[in-house]
Amino acid sequence: MQELFQPLAAPAFIPLRNRVVMSAMSRSFADENRCATEAMVQYYERRALGGAGLILTEGTIIDRSGDGWANAPYIANDQQAKAWRPVVDAVHAAGGAIACQLWHMGRISHADFTGDAPVSSTSVAAAGHNRQNDKPYGEPRALAADEMPGVYALFADAAKRALDAGFDAVELHTGHGYLPDQFLDGHVNDRTDSYGGSVENRCRFTLELVEAVTKAVPARQVMARISPSRFMGGIYEWPDLDDMLGHLIPALGQLGLGALDVSCAASDYFETSGRMVRKIRPLFNGVIVSGASLTQEQAEGELASGMVDAITWGRAFIANPDLADRMRSGAELVPFNDSMRSTLV
Repeated sequence: MQELFQPLAAPAFIPLRNRVVMSAMSRSFADENRCATEAMVQYYERRALGGAGLILTEGTIIDRSGDGWANAPYIANDQQAKAWRPVVDAVHAAGGAIACQLWHMGRISHADFTGDAPVSSTSVAAAGHNRQNDKPYGEPRALAADEMPGVYALFADAAKRALDAGFDAVELHTGHGYLPDQFLDGHVNDRTDSYGGSVENRCRFTLELVEAVTKAVPARQVMARISPSRFMGGIYEWPDLDDMLGHLIPALGQLGLGALDVSCAASDYFETSGRMVRKIRPLFNGVIVSGASLTQEQAEGELASGMVDAITWGRAFIANPDLADRMRSGAELVPFNDSMRSTLV
């Protein structure tokens, strides 16, 4: 039996027609008002028509203070939320489900995008070169403790707009070095207040964020993406990894979080996310999605093991809008190449 194509009916999460998930991938095709366009409607519709069970949108900016990506869509106001409605309707008409990934980039940004200093857990700039504006990353301003509720409110308001626009769920991007991860990651978080230092303190921002969002919208319609292990020129992991997971994951479950997306940022699954889901599964009763680089055979093996409930693919979905149907029928997949990033097909 192909478990990939069995429905997912988990009490803690939204129902899915199958276990094939399109991963969130930034595409940079929003209009000048940072609204979703007709080309984006057709892009997501093709993936739903091609059999995807769940589509995670590209990162969608919740407020200008969280921007840092050229031409990324926003969901910071009602006009921007309304522009997503045709996308949602097209996916639903094709039988799929869709979740809006809510994004605040924190220090992985520059004042060119935010209009002021980016905010973060720290006042230390991220290392490296920002490809989005061809400059070094900007020097951030460390958020004060009394500013945290305002940031949570930005996420909660965006979540409400997303569900009002018809999205089935929202995904909080708490991984890949963006704002929440800047608190979780002890390599970055250099605070000495109640949001830094100990494992409990480093988890505080993310847990308070999830609590605020799950009070604003139903918890079963909330996912969180985490990346405790990923490849960045080598395997990169949170310090105190097991202690972090041992505190964070059960607490997320107690908040009723519907699903966890364990993401490895285009690295080898079995070296990164595959190891993490084996640590996380005993700690979390909700839905776990993960994958990205797996073959269909490997994906079936992970589902059969019970470690994950659904499998994500990213670049394979760019190359194959009908990825799910191709896998179901055994058809050959089109290989991904970087030139595919420049168009929205």
